[in-house]
Amino acid sequence: MRLFIRLIAALFLLLPPQHSEAEQPLRVLVMGDSLMTTNGSKGTAVPQLLQTTLNADVKSQATTGARFAYALPVTGALGFNIAKQWRQGSWDVVVMNGGGNDLWLGCGCGRCDRRLAKLISPSGDAGLIPSAVARARSSGAHVIYVGYLRSPGFGSPIESCKVWGDRLEMRLAIMANRSSGVTFLSLADMVPTGDRSFHAADRIHPSSKGSRAIAARIVSTIRAAR
Repeated sequence: MRLFIRLIAALFLLLPPQHSEAEQPLRVLVMGDSLMTTNGSKGTAVPQLLQTTLNADVKSQATTGARFAYALPVTGALGFNIAKQWRQGSWDVVVMNGGGNDLWLGCGCGRCDRRLAKLISPSGDAGLIPSAVARARSSGAHVIYVGYLRSPGFGSPIESCKVWGDRLEMRLAIMANRSSGVTFLSLADMVPTGDRSFHAADRIHPSSKGSRAIAARIVSTIRAAR
């Protein structure tokens, strides 16, 4: 009997190791607008960098020009409505951004009170953005909501959006503070005044350097949350 037990134990040791859940690739869904898609042709868009840096299973639904307040059903379902970029799955992390196009294209960064309130209430618990975040959270995923790059100090086509962008991100921070499993990641301090290297030539979208810096912050946030 003892010899039999020893033989069984020896055979067990020869079996290939079983991988634990923690050893499986991290599953990440990316939702948002051109902050996430820019530099894709160079292989340095934020989702591409997350995949290589984290060795993760990353699925990006982000679409250039996407908004939250987007009413057209067909193109909305194709990704121009950020909320409809959601895909059911066993995600560990959902990285999301958006709202800038709603303010820039939706109200011209002028009197945007109503548009901002539609996106997110002053208390951070109502609106299109909190609804999309809550849906992602209901899957069990940690949600990282990413803010926008600021102007390098040389002016840009969205310079007049600063006031409304700051108000949007103030509400996003309130939303994250009151929501378990949600992190707001600000990029407000990323670009030094006078440094154009983080922006593309249009001074709106990130350069490859900017995308790398954004991805690095997201990676640090993911690792800190796990």
